Amino acid sequence: MANLSNHEYYINRELSWLKFNTRVLEQARKTELPLLERLKFLAIYSTNLDEFYMIRVAGLKQLFNAGVIVSGADKITPLDQLKKIREYLSAEKKILQDTYHEIISKLNHENLFISNYNDLDDELKDTADEFFFSNILPVIIPIAVNATHPFPHLNNLSFSLAVKLSDGINEGKYKYGMIRITRVLPRFFQVNDNHYVPIESIVHEHVEDIFPGYKLISSAAFRVTRNADIVIEEEEADDFMLIMEQGIKLRRKGAFVRLDIQEGADPDIVEFLDTHTNISVKDIYSYTSPLNLGALWEIVGNKNFSHLTLPPYNPKILPPLNKNESIFRTMRKHNILLYHQYESFEPLTRLIKESAKDPKVISIRMTLYRVEKNSQIIQALIDAAGDGKQVTVMVELKARFDEENNLHWARALEQAGAHVIYGITGFKVHAKVCQVIRQEDGKLKFYMHLGTGNYNATTAKIYTDVSYFTCKDEFAKDTTTFFHILSGFSKNQKLETLSMSPTQIKPKLLNMINNEATKGEEGRIIAKMNSLVDSDVIKALYNASIKGVKIDLIIRGICCLKSGIPGISDNIRVISIVGRYLEHARIFYFRNSDPGMFISSADWMPRNLERRLELMTPIVEKPLQEKLLEIMQLQLNDNYLSWELQNDESYKKVEVTGQKVINSQKILGDYITKIFNTLRKDTNESKADKLAKKLFKES
Repeated sequence: MANLSNHEYYINRELSWLKFNTRVLEQARKTELPLLERLKFLAIYSTNLDEFYMIRVAGLKQLFNAGVIVSGADKITPLDQLKKIREYLSAEKKILQDTYHEIISKLNHENLFISNYNDLDDELKDTADEFFFSNILPVIIPIAVNATHPFPHLNNLSFSLAVKLSDGINEGKYKYGMIRITRVLPRFFQVNDNHYVPIESIVHEHVEDIFPGYKLISSAAFRVTRNADIVIEEEEADDFMLIMEQGIKLRRKGAFVRLDIQEGADPDIVEFLDTHTNISVKDIYSYTSPLNLGALWEIVGNKNFSHLTLPPYNPKILPPLNKNESIFRTMRKHNILLYHQYESFEPLTRLIKESAKDPKVISIRMTLYRVEKNSQIIQALIDAAGDGKQVTVMVELKARFDEENNLHWARALEQAGAHVIYGITGFKVHAKVCQVIRQEDGKLKFYMHLGTGNYNATTAKIYTDVSYFTCKDEFAKDTTTFFHILSGFSKNQKLETLSMSPTQIKPKLLNMINNEATKGEEGRIIAKMNSLVDSDVIKALYNASIKGVKIDLIIRGICCLKSGIPGISDNIRVISIVGRYLEHARIFYFRNSDPGMFISSADWMPRNLERRLELMTPIVEKPLQEKLLEIMQLQLNDNYLSWELQNDESYKKVEVTGQKVINSQKILGDYITKIFNTLRKDTNESKADKLAKKLFKES
């Protein structure tokens, strides 16, 4: 019997993530995509890499400094992981830069330019000069660094220009300083409708105006990355908001973990920065492209060049939600499953807004993990609380990088009279659940929404997620218990229909995987998620594969399972779909379980299964099961956006070989649109049902 704990059977988590981000970069290299669409993927790649360094690399450095030798099932030491990460990113840097310059060159042919100050004509230089004196000079901060002016504190991801100056008196003796470029300034200044200039290029030209009496010898744009993981000691709930505020402030002082600097920087400036930041030379990256490519969104959003992006897709509202009737009445007649972003997020917003205004609604309960800055949902909750309704909101203050926004909304909800829960000691609450209680005919009626994505209308336009609307009694009982667990003291409580982590989801998953294993070749598993890391789940999947179970995994990001190991994972296929929309839904299918179809807020990672409060929801209605199964089958057949994991841990682009192109994201959008357009002419419900059943099968 094979030892399924063998470290050779596991892919390192961090290296798997790097390969995911490479797949994002490959989207930017797709010449068939519109140019600004390609530029968008460079922005996503850059932002992803920032977070990876702030959290994952920073964590590895802490493990190394603490003397930790082994940290995962793959048994690769933190030091070896750091070496491999640096090697990987150093090799990929050239691809990133070449891709950027190629896209910019092609944008020039479309009359859209990103140029340095010196490449502008005189008229545009005058415009840039005027912007400098009116908008830049008043807000930037010139900093001298010497015996009386210590090296300043640099915030995480802060952007600055380091300068080497001469006073013209002491030849060969230089002074060093920097110019901090505040985030209130644009990363790229738009000098006219079609021309952008990196802000540091304008600042460089005017260094001698900023340091009068000094001559500029050289300058270099640079950017620092700090450890941004917040580690807090959780105290009493009353103090939790204060603790989070302190944690956010401490984030700004985390250890330096990376220095980005422009290519060809004066070695004296590099030494000056290195001396004061103490960043390992191995974590200094120099670029010919502008630093902070995440800010390319400023250019991608130029409406004058919308023809260089993909046509916008407008999510549709289909039956039964397209009727002009109360959403409560619709939910009483139907259990509804939506697949965002193809199907609109609006019905969910409508549920909360209608609940806030309905005099029969007595209570609204929700979990909020990430919400947009101008959230209609939260405004409706505030209105409901102000109207005297019982509003209970679990605001997860530990949602990484959304802490400040969540603190803001938590205060606003409290001021309106809502009961705000800030978290559970020791756990993040990542479950996506809403419960509305309505007084009907002298009884309480419960309306629930459970989903895989956040209550965020903005991200719902670019994330694919599943929403399930129901008013079934068994769901009412479990969601009530769940909210009681959040707000009160409760130990060892279990849900009966839903499953909750950290106590129920993992055991249930393992039982269902093992049950498929007992069926041998009659077993079947299809699972779609963001990440697969948990070694116990991976072992169970290996065992099922050994027994002959066919397993298909659709995993967008990290996958620590190795496919194609002879005698171990021959029956496991892993694909990753990376396209226009971020594949965020978690859907699980087990042929021999009853029910065999689930949606969940949880990925198959230790943090989700053991250290978070998550929910897994059974989908029992046959038409809804078929809808989910057909979505996954369509994605398994994708040969345009799909990458397949190879047994050497690499990912290979799935190629079109003598068959039609299957772009699962485009097909889904096209078919939803076809149904919508047909039903605008004919609202017959049975016709809608027939069309829905044909939705994916025709592909």
